[in-house]
Order: sequence, then C-alpha cells, then structure tokens
Amino acid sequence: QVQVAESGGGLVQPGGSLTLSCAASGGVFRIFPMGWYRQAPGKQRELVASITRNLKSNYTDSVKDRFTISRANAENMAWLQMNNLKPEDTGVYYCNRYLPYKNGPGWDYWGQGTQVTVSQ
Repeated sequence: QVQVAESGGGLVQPGGSLTLSCAASGGVFRIFPMGWYRQAPGKQRELVASITRNLKSNYTDSVKDRFTISRANAENMAWLQMNNLKPEDTGVYYCNRYLPYKNGPGWDYWGQGTQVTVSQ
C-alpha cells in the first residue's frame, strides 16, 4: 500500500504564505495524477488542487491564483505553495492520488495530514 506523509503546515497570519510538502512511499507516484485536499472544521474534505505527471494543474476557485501545486516525480514529492492565505483556508491538508473521472482521491489510505491555521 502506498503511504504518504504531509508536512509544512503551521500558524500564519492572513496574507502570509506556507509551502506544504507531500512525500510518497513508492515509485507509482510518478505515473498518477496527484491532488491536495483539505478538511476545514465542520466541513467535508474537498479537493484543492490537482496535478498530472506532465504538470498540468487545476485548482478549486477559492484558491486559484493564490496556490500553486507542483511535483517532482523522480523524488516522489509534491508541494502546495500557498500565498495570500485567508482564514477560510484553515484546515487539515492531505495529499492523495487524484482520479479525474471521480474528481477526487484514488487511495483509501490517508496520511496524517498537516494543519494549516490562518488567523490574526
């Protein structure tokens, strides 16, 4: 089973920036589209951004032009650069495979996630 580990979250003021990292356990990472997901308090988990192996990316409207997803296939790594953070960005962020037909995660396994808190 593929395993992932997210890191890089923290407490930041509105307007600040964070970069989240995702490390995957296997080379299969290289061939799958990947996504970043988040779950805010009291809300369902949602897709934030996705990226294909060939670096085609998409974003949910609420983060478009503020967040950038990237990946390094050979290193089994993905990142989410978050700029101009807003309080509504607060939540636990996860990485997972992205299934275009589902517009959602492809693995049942979820890592521990990384907490992002945006507050004054």
